[in-house]
Amino acid sequence: MRSFLGAAGAAVVLAFGATAPAVADDPGSDGFTIKDPRITESSGLAASRIHPGIYWTHNDSSDGAYLYAIDGRTGETVATLTLTGVGAPRDVEAISIGPDDNLYVGDIGDNLGGKWSHVWIYKLPEPKELRDQTVRATQFTVQYADGPRNAEALMVHPKTGRVYIAEKNEDGGGLYEGPQNLSASGTNVFRRVSGIDLWVTDGAFSPDGKHLALRGYFGGISYAWKDGKPEREGQLNVPMQPQGESVTYTVDGKTLLYGSEGRGSSVEPVQVGGESGDDSKSPSGSGDSGDGRIGTGLSASAVALVAVVIVVFGIGRLLRRPKK
Repeated sequence: MRSFLGAAGAAVVLAFGATAPAVADDPGSDGFTIKDPRITESSGLAASRIHPGIYWTHNDSSDGAYLYAIDGRTGETVATLTLTGVGAPRDVEAISIGPDDNLYVGDIGDNLGGKWSHVWIYKLPEPKELRDQTVRATQFTVQYADGPRNAEALMVHPKTGRVYIAEKNEDGGGLYEGPQNLSASGTNVFRRVSGIDLWVTDGAFSPDGKHLALRGYFGGISYAWKDGKPEREGQLNVPMQPQGESVTYTVDGKTLLYGSEGRGSSVEPVQVGGESGDDSKSPSGSGDSGDGRIGTGLSASAVALVAVVIVVFGIGRLLRRPKK
């Protein structure tokens, strides 16, 4: 979403810098810069299991039915997918990979504050050969049981294959669970399973399915995944970025990669908590801020400066302006 003013983001980055990089194990796990000039609003990120070191992304909003495979070692685009079998994308915001090695794309944004009667999910097989190609996708119609809402995070559980959507709301929102099997012939009703105390811009399950990481612009929350529901563990050490809108685990589960919108944007690594990135341990930072909406791991003075920047540039309500 074109919602976070570049000047404000730049001021924050200059003030605080980036989180220290992780130790590289998986290709790309030490971070990379997206070099493709076509990718100006990278809004989702997913680590390929078929192609080690490859990360799938897409532009925000109505760029078109395109997905880009980025080589995490170089930042170069090695394949562009054009989706067929779907209508014109409206506001593509998220991407995830299921246990079936299918890519799931969330056309789930609603900048009108939750006015669309339905949104869409597109599913397509991840190509075994990385080259520019056209791939037929299956389109699923989605509605929420408690009415329309805006969302930017779609996560597929790596064990059950169940699809989840996290609402984007300044005051916190909900986590919604899809049906056990998505239907291409009818409407798929997503039901709220938990509240989320975060202004969510993206999320990702750990490879073993035991943790859920949700990020926002200025912080994130780690959840333990317990019987299909999230149980809060603590805050994530989210790097300060101009407009942080994506997150994914590396395939080995040792690192969380955080991406941002903008031309030539950087994907920043943060090593998962626990020795050697042990998936049995929380990916959270040191302790819980008590307020996931501002939980960044920053000092009180740093958070205060962030707040000043926000006020000065007046970005809060711009997040709700409709697209033209």
